[in-house]
Amino acid sequence: MSSALNYRECHFKREFDGGAELPFQRENTMKENRYDDEIFFRKYGEMARSRYGLAGAGEWLELKKLLPDFTGKRVLDLGCGYGWHCKYAADHGASDVVGVDLSQRMLGRAMEQNTAPQIHYHCAAMEDLTFSAGRFDVVFSSLAFHYVRDFSPLVERISDWLRPGGELVFSVEHPVFTAYGSQDWYYDSQGKILHFPVDNYYYEGKREAIFLGEKVVKYHRTLTTYLEALLRNGFSIHHVIEPQPPAEMLGQPGMLDEMRRPMMLLVSATKGC
Repeated sequence: MSSALNYRECHFKREFDGGAELPFQRENTMKENRYDDEIFFRKYGEMARSRYGLAGAGEWLELKKLLPDFTGKRVLDLGCGYGWHCKYAADHGASDVVGVDLSQRMLGRAMEQNTAPQIHYHCAAMEDLTFSAGRFDVVFSSLAFHYVRDFSPLVERISDWLRPGGELVFSVEHPVFTAYGSQDWYYDSQGKILHFPVDNYYYEGKREAIFLGEKVVKYHRTLTTYLEALLRNGFSIHHVIEPQPPAEMLGQPGMLDEMRRPMMLLVSATKGC
């Protein structure tokens, strides 16, 4: 697969899925995608998780504990970004890894840094994907579902894409973190942190957050909505984790303040047999 990508449009791609042609729809690709903005992407590239990969992600130590044995597994990564998790799955024995992201810049970086013969990257919105039933053994997503407007229909499709007994592992921004919308602290007149605002928790929907100094649209939903969507679609929930910053990161600027409220939510579940 060539690492060259056309940054002007997300091309229509067709792959073969067990002999059946798999369409990635062009008509629904006009979803907000700040990661293809040159300035935003440059700022994202300066983050520790972009520079150092999984080791630079504060939640990785806890998230890693939730991951299944990838040996011989068919894996789908929704919102794969730089492809760090795709490469991890491939390095740990996955037989087939499909990474999907709406951002062509993200995929370009993934194909430069995180490739393997069994990894295939595709440009598409996860809401628009079509796969045959039971296509995957594992579906994974890292910090991407809060960009999706309608979560429950996506979970229904994920359940269909997984084989019976298949596993879903994902991370999202914590509902406490997304509720108010600004995703920033309240400060006093001297710039000292006072507290983190939590408001309008039960009013789900669109939020305009400031991330990396830029406006980004995200979608808030309650903890109940996340977990009940899984249960309604035949999943058994195994773990629900609110990861704390690892001890070795607490000396970094601002990291101690991350102990004052949860930023992320990690969930693992299995589709019923």
